[in-house]
Amino acid sequence: MPIDGRPTLEDVAAYAGVSRSTASRALNDDAYVSVRAREKVLGAAQELGYSPNQAARSLVTRRTGAVAVVLSEPEAKVLDDPYFASVMHGAFRELSAVGAQMLLMFVDSRDDVPRTIKFLEGGHADGALVFAPHKGDPLPTALRLARLPVVYGGRPGNGKRGSHAVDFDNKAGARLAVEHLYASGRRRIATVTGMVDHPAAADRLDGWRAGLASVGLGSVELAEPGDFTMGSGEAATVRLLARCPELDAVFAASDLMAAGAMKALRAAGRRVPDDVAVIGFDDHPALAPAMEPPLTSIHQDPREQVRQMVRKLMALLGGEDVRPETTILPVTLVVRESA
Repeated sequence: MPIDGRPTLEDVAAYAGVSRSTASRALNDDAYVSVRAREKVLGAAQELGYSPNQAARSLVTRRTGAVAVVLSEPEAKVLDDPYFASVMHGAFRELSAVGAQMLLMFVDSRDDVPRTIKFLEGGHADGALVFAPHKGDPLPTALRLARLPVVYGGRPGNGKRGSHAVDFDNKAGARLAVEHLYASGRRRIATVTGMVDHPAAADRLDGWRAGLASVGLGSVELAEPGDFTMGSGEAATVRLLARCPELDAVFAASDLMAAGAMKALRAAGRRVPDDVAVIGFDDHPALAPAMEPPLTSIHQDPREQVRQMVRKLMALLGGEDVRPETTILPVTLVVRESA
């Protein structure tokens, strides 16, 4: 026994009656160990209270057992956005399921990018799951130069091919919203967009335009920008009402902005949905059904997105030949009282 009293690998091997190399292979789940030897080693480790030294194991395997979840948005916005709350919860669960530790990192601004890259290149994580880089964000380009497997949640904002990503069908979702509003008799269908430099927001704006064109309403564009926050949704809706007092529908590119839109409509004396129908995007379970009236929304599943991202990352870490592409997940329209 070492002087600190903790059992060593040699102690486990001696207790199990096998060589040190056999004990090491059994504890590392190596295929080249007999079932009998593996059982003896695992039994000895349990009885002795042995746990492997992670630092020493890392020197051999060059693995840390940790995955960085990188959120390329200001911390305050991330913590207020229900989508990112779902992402963080899902990432913790999915990484735990494959035996990986989650390291949460915020990239608040461009100034944080060198620090982030230095940390990741310092061998503190085996790979990274990266969310929400905008167009012009230097992070994706910097990550391409880092020798680290990366999977993106959403298309990376640099627009470059050769990335591994998992995204939702944002265009189809926005089009679904417009077609539903048109089918219910709405003809002046406005939108509150996200930041136009954000790929998901750009896709939702394109989908809204495509939906209008498909039903013959593409001649007048009633769009105002937001930034995925409730306040921006409220302010954008005030501007839309000033431009078009007779508007009868609002498609907001997030549930939070839809909540802001409904607040502005109530303040203007407009009833939802009698006077103006409202549809959001996200269908967050703690927000959309709890709104008054309950919000019709485009449903996406962040947990499934994270699950697919972790699956891609584990395949890359396992040395599999994974084709760099964006996996597109389907979305659905959940109809409630607001539209």
